[in-house]
Amino acid sequence: MAQMSEDEVGAGSPEREVARAGAEPAEGGLERVIATQVRAYRLAAGVSVGEMAARVGVSKAMLSKIENAQTSCSLTTLARLAAGLQVPVTALFRGVDADREAVYVPSGHGAQIIRRGSRQGHLYELLGALRGPHKRMEAVLVTLTEASEVFPLFQHPGTELLYMLEGEMVYGHGESRYTMRPGDALQFDGEGAHGPEELHELPVRFLSVTAYGDHAG
Repeated sequence: MAQMSEDEVGAGSPEREVARAGAEPAEGGLERVIATQVRAYRLAAGVSVGEMAARVGVSKAMLSKIENAQTSCSLTTLARLAAGLQVPVTALFRGVDADREAVYVPSGHGAQIIRRGSRQGHLYELLGALRGPHKRMEAVLVTLTEASEVFPLFQHPGTELLYMLEGEMVYGHGESRYTMRPGDALQFDGEGAHGPEELHELPVRFLSVTAYGDHAG
């Protein structure tokens, strides 16, 4: 597996960064999405085009054009449509950003990342990291195979969840200590000093998932 430092995690090619940002909708794409949603909500309400047009305050011809993606709606018209259909305005845009980023990592193919614990024979396998303006999450499979007298302590922004897969260890967070066995889970504030303190049964394997705040670096 390729090795990378923590600073390199999440760094990608310019093409990947563009893909993350999201491409502009195809020409007419927004109109088609609005058309589909307006028609679907109107039919679900059992209201004819004429009745809905009167309710919204537009002509029947205009509503027909909207439902056939033949015109662009003003913000005022969109607000009227949402009110007439009794749905939030955002409901008329569902499907515009349907493409979402996903990271798939086959078993054994996660990138090996270097952390302070690597010097003690700890293996950190990155299973994926989603980063964006409203979502930041990193999943790492940690394998501890050597009983070391010195364990590094970690502190970082966000909330971390540990799920024990194999072995037995004592894990510390702040002043608390937890005996972790397969199936056990531990969730904690990453700002508190934390890390494994005793390895009772090797190898120790656990999944570490860290969710960062919107403004985490």
